[in-house]
Amino acid sequence: MSLTTTTTTSNTAAPLTNSLTAGKLPRHTSLAVLLASWLVTGAFFFVVMLSGAAEGFNIVGTLFFGTVVYCVAIYLLSYFVEGVRKAKDRLVTALVTVAFAVALLPLFSLVITTLVNGLPAFLTPSFFTQSQRNVVGEGGGALHAVIGTLLITGVATLISVPIGLLAAIYLTEYGRGRLARAITFFVDVMTGIPSIVAGLFAFALFSLLFDDPGIRFGFGGAIALTVLMIPVVVRSSEEMLKLVPNELREAAYALGVPKWLTIVKVVLPTSLAGIVTGIMISISRVIGETAPLLIISGFTASMNYDLFNERMMTLPVFVYTQYANQGADTQSYLDRAWAGALTLILIVMLLNLGARVIAKIFSPKLGR
Repeated sequence: MSLTTTTTTSNTAAPLTNSLTAGKLPRHTSLAVLLASWLVTGAFFFVVMLSGAAEGFNIVGTLFFGTVVYCVAIYLLSYFVEGVRKAKDRLVTALVTVAFAVALLPLFSLVITTLVNGLPAFLTPSFFTQSQRNVVGEGGGALHAVIGTLLITGVATLISVPIGLLAAIYLTEYGRGRLARAITFFVDVMTGIPSIVAGLFAFALFSLLFDDPGIRFGFGGAIALTVLMIPVVVRSSEEMLKLVPNELREAAYALGVPKWLTIVKVVLPTSLAGIVTGIMISISRVIGETAPLLIISGFTASMNYDLFNERMMTLPVFVYTQYANQGADTQSYLDRAWAGALTLILIVMLLNLGARVIAKIFSPKLGR
């Protein structure tokens, strides 16, 4: 009798709940709450607009206050359904996501504004086929500025990369004592100097060398950019070289390989992807500099392929002069300025994409 009662009681007991799925919000709850928060806040601002308290619909206020409402709503909803730990996790996740979105807003705003204002002149056939020689109104292009930017930045890269890479190799593989500490200190100081100081340095240097207080030429601009590029190349290359495991060096030394050959055959190939990425970042950092090039390279409306003779125009200076020295046809000057800024952004974007592709190609291939 007792055995039968026990068996009946166990068969009629309530089923156990799965602790992994109990008290859990659906998968797309966060997105639904965010959209609902924006919708409610947008309705509020729409009513405010209809009442005459505001002239137009406040989309920025809708997004901002809607996001604030979302953070509060998702915390309370998760608190009552999932508990305090999961609610805190969702709140922190929402705050981090919002902070990331806020950080990207200026970038999106800059890109969209530049596209809207610069695309009409950018798509004009003459923009990349003509210079501004004898153009005082509508028409002309930025071919002379594009050529000048490529030439000056290319020469600066050819000078900076060997010097910066060799300095990084010395600091990582050979440097010890006071000399290494002094180089590191001056590299850190050079990293933080204003760009206009580099332009003044190049201008003073060549003014003294050629005894010409009014000297302006493209090679001087390349030297000014070199001063700005070298510390970035040194720092980025040094960090990449430090990431190479010492076991690789020790294995090469154990086989009798000299130190210089170990650096060339083992250390540099292993860190090549990171070094190339750092070089591309340094180019992107200096290609948009205006102040040093305005001082030593000057500006001109004509084509100039000679880095060692006469003034040479660059894209940053082109944008500045088109905006600062507007003629009678103001809109044409503004359109060319926006188009030059768009061209500069596209060049930087292509450099960064190229750096990613090169880093992927030359990154060490690990076996499974």
